[in-house]
Amino acid sequence: MALAIGDPAPLFTLPDQEGQPVDLASFLGKRVVIYFYPKDDTPGCTKEACNFRDRWSTLREQGIVVLGISKDDAKSHAKFMAKYELPFTLLTDAEPCPVASAYESYGLKKFMGREYMGMMRHTFVIDPEGRIERIYLKVKAETMADDILKDLGLA
Repeated sequence: MALAIGDPAPLFTLPDQEGQPVDLASFLGKRVVIYFYPKDDTPGCTKEACNFRDRWSTLREQGIVVLGISKDDAKSHAKFMAKYELPFTLLTDAEPCPVASAYESYGLKKFMGREYMGMMRHTFVIDPEGRIERIYLKVKAETMADDILKDLGLA
């Protein structure tokens, strides 16, 4: 069954870039952007992360929490964050990617005729009550943060 706007957001606890657990339930009362991305420091993922970084002051002023999720480990996340001065949290959803699976953001992908299981570039906005407010399955990496702010009437 596909997730839909208005559904309760699947809860999770994942380690951040320092290996510390981050629990989605701890953000109740705040709007949360969860964006799933394939891999740290790759062209599309870097564009997406830098767009969130470049819109950080507006996101923060609006009380929006940003959580990026990939399969990369804490060390990779920390290096990626330092290289691009990312001010938000990155989380590790290790194989078999249970959180991405719960958000229907992990599955069969195709690249150059090869099929493999991987993280999909999807974004979810969770409202302060913990319900899915927006779902982005067709993500433009370089404008994702801009698109969210515009769609929420905050741009």
